Amino acid sequence: MAVEIPRLDHAAIGNGRVLALVSPTSAIEWLCLPRFDSPSCFARILDAERGGAFRILPHTGERPGRIEYLANTNVACTRFDDGDTSWEILDFAPRIPEGMSVRVPIAIVRLLRPTRGHPRVRVDFDPRPDYGRVAPVWRETAGGLEVHGGGGPLHLATNCPLPYVVNRTEFIVHEPIFFVLSWGPPEQPPTLASVRHDLEATIAGWRAWAKTCSLPSFAASAVLRSALCLKLHASHDTGAIIAAATTSIPEAMGTERTWDYRYCWLRDSAFVVEALRRLGHLNEGEHLLRFLCDVVSSGPLQPLYGIGGERDLREELLPHLAGFGGNGFVRVGNAAYGQRQNDLMGELVLCFETLLRDPRIVHNDPHWLFPLIEGLVEHAIASAPEPDTGIWEFRTLLRPYTFSRAMCWAAAHRGALIARRFGHLAKAERWDRIADSEREIVLRRGFDAELGFFTQTLDGRHPDASNLMLPTIGIIDAHDPRFVSTLDAYQKRLVESGWMLRYRNADDFGETTSAFTICSFWWAEALALTGRLDEAAALFERLLGAANPVGLFSEDVEPATGRLLGNFPQAYTHVGLIHAAMTIGELLDARDGRVRAWT
Repeated sequence: MAVEIPRLDHAAIGNGRVLALVSPTSAIEWLCLPRFDSPSCFARILDAERGGAFRILPHTGERPGRIEYLANTNVACTRFDDGDTSWEILDFAPRIPEGMSVRVPIAIVRLLRPTRGHPRVRVDFDPRPDYGRVAPVWRETAGGLEVHGGGGPLHLATNCPLPYVVNRTEFIVHEPIFFVLSWGPPEQPPTLASVRHDLEATIAGWRAWAKTCSLPSFAASAVLRSALCLKLHASHDTGAIIAAATTSIPEAMGTERTWDYRYCWLRDSAFVVEALRRLGHLNEGEHLLRFLCDVVSSGPLQPLYGIGGERDLREELLPHLAGFGGNGFVRVGNAAYGQRQNDLMGELVLCFETLLRDPRIVHNDPHWLFPLIEGLVEHAIASAPEPDTGIWEFRTLLRPYTFSRAMCWAAAHRGALIARRFGHLAKAERWDRIADSEREIVLRRGFDAELGFFTQTLDGRHPDASNLMLPTIGIIDAHDPRFVSTLDAYQKRLVESGWMLRYRNADDFGETTSAFTICSFWWAEALALTGRLDEAAALFERLLGAANPVGLFSEDVEPATGRLLGNFPQAYTHVGLIHAAMTIGELLDARDGRVRAWT
């Protein structure tokens, strides 16, 4: 019997220490504790039988409600109505403003509130520690339930009678019921009053954060939701920014294209910081800057790290889990940590240069950063002629990828700007000369005049959507005929059912069939940069239609069906959305003589 493919209709809730996925049925289907990259406590999204979940179910059985975010927050609300009664479940991770900082316990809170009549429900609290590999041991305490196994105790505090939870007994809801699930016992036993206080403070905190976003006049609501989503991916403790909340949701069903994205990719993180900076949020960039300084100086540069700066992220298959929709190939760890990716240095130097240049950030002694930046630039210069695995992390196909070479140019070019700012004039002149040479190589060997487009590799023949970013890094003007013809060619060669594929040539696993969603947002931004603003805006609005019910995107879209696939929610996709919307909005404002609506 065929397994039904789940829908990624979840809301993500979090606070910088916790990141959970809540489905419209009320099920918490994914939660890793005590860190984003820790083993899972609930992993139903990867195995309905063995993964574990936390559900609050109507007496008639599991069914979807209507899930949405409370406006301008990361607090999810799921509403149910069975005719005679109705109720709502509010899910959040406490994020309590305290002066200039916030209190973020390793906890999630569920508040069940009857809104009409007295609904009858049951609680299915089913933790499965360590990806379901450990049988949990339950112990009732004066403060609630403790669950042991898998490295640390989970603690569930509630005003619901514990026997109802342990035995999954149906009961009638006469008054609000709360559940506080924490890593270890909470500092103070929660009460309904304290839960309500934390909910109100969390809502107020998120809304205060949202008010400081400088939004474009175009697609402002989608940009704000994306910004709130990106904030969930940033570690409160270290500043590391993870690529996605999940592991092993496949790029395409029936394939082994499954990866663990719960780590900090330097590339993705640099782009997240720039997206948030454009929206006026700089704290995330400053925090990441400290993390980058630590990991970059800790040894040879690698593409990704654990949230705590861990370098060894060896990959492991978990065959006991059925996988998303029965797909299998559940992985933890990511072998890409050992790859050679020559674009990294460019993205990091871009990030450093932008943060150093922004007058809103005060650097007490920015000169201490220069040796680190110098090392990145020299590494880029030395690596530029060498083949690498590229931005798409081909596992065996080392090639001279055009985008990687362009990012080596960016490292030298932006590095020269930094060197000049710090008074290293001779070094700046040398890096400028090298940048000129690298740019000439990219524009001469990366563009095929016969084909009329920039190619995936130098002297190659295949298109590659990453080249749509060439104008945004400044190596070519978007109105240059070579880029205009590239955009036209890519629309003919890479677009499938209205979605831009990364490439069409075979990779390590055969031919790719799903569209990497950020590529379509790159496409929209490229259209805007070339002056095709109305076309860009129309494309962007169509892409927004593929978001899930709460406005979130995964990594991939199945072009034929519009189904969301790949790890979720994907930070990189929301970065692409923000950049495209900001660029389209700025250019529309300039064309139409408008003043930005929100600054």
